[in-house]
Order: sequence, then structure tokens, then C-alpha cells
Amino acid sequence: MLYEILAIVAGLALLVWSADRFIDGAAATARHFGMSPLLIGMVIVGFGTSAPEMVVSVMSALDGSPGIALGNAYGSNIANIALILGVTVLISPMLVRPQIVKVEMPILLAATALSVALLWDGALSIADGAILLISLAVYMVWTVLKNLKGVDNLVEDVVEEGAPSGLGRGLLWLVLGLVILVLSSRLLVWGAVAVAQELGVSDLVIGLTVVAVGTSLPELASSVMAARKGEHDIALGNVVGSNFFNTLAVVGLAGVISPITVAPEILQRDLPVVSALTVLLLIFCLNKRGAGKIGRFKGLILVGGYVAYTVYLISTSFGG
Repeated sequence: MLYEILAIVAGLALLVWSADRFIDGAAATARHFGMSPLLIGMVIVGFGTSAPEMVVSVMSALDGSPGIALGNAYGSNIANIALILGVTVLISPMLVRPQIVKVEMPILLAATALSVALLWDGALSIADGAILLISLAVYMVWTVLKNLKGVDNLVEDVVEEGAPSGLGRGLLWLVLGLVILVLSSRLLVWGAVAVAQELGVSDLVIGLTVVAVGTSLPELASSVMAARKGEHDIALGNVVGSNFFNTLAVVGLAGVISPITVAPEILQRDLPVVSALTVLLLIFCLNKRGAGKIGRFKGLILVGGYVAYTVYLISTSFGG
């Protein structure tokens, strides 16, 4: 099992590295062709931070491992809110703008509710996947039209210093990042499935834990960096946006590629946890004036909840 564990570690490391290069290359290419900062921020950064989840879920669906495909999506959403946002606010308490409460959070709640409704019959069909992807496309078009005068500094804040600026280097990192992203995801999925089979753990649990946390590392890095710089909107928006992409794009792509029978555990355990955490995040964002602050105590609650959830997953896997 040593080779399988090494495959998981190497796959995760390459996945995070290649996703970072892919974002930088895509942003540089987009800037060269005159794309607006808003469009770059939405399409490149929003897609880029969820690229590991998308590629892993697509490869899992193609390889006949639906547990990893769905577990990765919903496990990443759980990790994003409970672990990543929790750790971020423990480092730096976060102010919440009214825009998040009035627009972004209700839209994320609606996307979560749509996902639950489509999966509740125990199957993710091609039609279900198409509905999720169409919903994402409608939202993207609506947001671009609504916010043509968007945030000008988003890309500069998110893309690292030293990122490629020319078209040639941008295209190089774009293509190279995408290739390594695909190859590393295949390595990760192979190792995760092999370890699950060796330990007698379901691929769903592996997807909800090891793969989900691994593919969420880009969100963790960018959110902590943004919080330390005082960019609270970017840190919170990163989590909300990533969960939105995971819910619609990652699950939608998996369904379109290969219809999936939804495990009872997802309906009875993981979807309720995702829904409850999304509602809890909205509550944490509120105060009497409409929008408030997510402080360290709330962060402790979130991290504690993630630890409890993970312990429960592991205990039921080995003891149940």
C-alpha cells in the first residue's frame, strides 16, 4: 500500500501546484486579450480554485468511482465552510459586507437547495447534471451583465506577484498547468481508490475526507493569505464562490458524464450537513443591522464541527 499512499501525496502536491499555475496562466492570457477584470475574476479565479474538484470528479466519474466524484464535491463544501473558513477567522476575524448577505449567500442557498432536490430521488441523471450546469451558466451571464463595473483589483489581489505577464508565458502555464492538473488528478484518484479498497473503506468516505481536503488546499491558501492582508471580501467570497462552483459545476459535470446512483449516506448524512453549514454560515454573517462579523468564537465552532464530522465518518467506516 506504500505506492498508493505515495500516489495520493504526490497527486495532491501536483494538483495544488498545477492549479496555481493554471490560474496564473489563464489570468495572464485573459488580460492579454483585454478581458475585463470582473470577467477574469469570475471565470478564471472562480473556476481555477474549483478546478481540482472539477477534474478529480470528472476523472472519478469516467473511472466508475461515483463515490469519489460526489464525495469530493460535497466534502469540499463541508471543508470550505467548517475547516477553511473556520481556520481563516481564527487567524483573522472577518467583517461581512451587506452584499454577501443580500446576494451571494441566498444564491448559494438556492444552489444547495436545487442540488438536494435533484439528488433526493437517489440518482444523478444526465438531465440533472445538465440542469445544474445550465443554472451555473445563467448565473454567470446574469452576474456579468449586472456587474459590468466590477471590482478592479480582484485579479491583482488573487494572482501572485511574479505571475506570467506575457502571452507566451501565459499560454505555457495555461497548457502545462492543465496537463499536470489532469495527470495528477488521475494519480490521486487511483491512489485513493486503491487505499480505500485495501482498508475496506468506501470510496465515498475517501472522497469526503482525503480527496476533499486535498482539493480544497488552494482555497485554504488563498483565504488565509487574503485574511492576513485584511481582504475579508476575497476570503469569504472565495469560500462562497468555490462552494457555488462545486455544487453546480462539479456535481453537474459528473452527472453529465455518467449517471450516478446516489449513496444513501449522501442523502441521510452529507447533504444535510452541507445544507446546515450553509444556513449556519448565513446566520454567522448576520447581526441586527443585517451584516456583521465572523469572530474567533464562531471560527472555533466551525472547526470543532468539522473535527466532529470527520471523527464520525472515520468511526462509522471502521466500526460500523
